[in-house]
Amino acid sequence: MQIEYSKKAAKYIEKLVLAWDSDFTKVTPLERAELDQAIKEIESGETIPHEAINWD
Repeated sequence: MQIEYSKKAAKYIEKLVLAWDSDFTKVTPLERAELDQAIKEIESGETIPHEAINWD
C-alpha cells in the first residue's frame, strides 16, 4: 500500500485528520483555507509519497 499526501497536507496532516473527526471544533480562517486547498489537491490527485516527507 502506498500512502500519499497533498503538498499542503504534509504540513498540516494532523489538523487535516482532525478535520474529518466529528469531535473537531475549530481552526483559524487561514487553517480552514489551507485545509480546503489540501482537500482539493487530494481530490485532483496532487499528492506526494509518504517517503518523500521529512518527518524530522
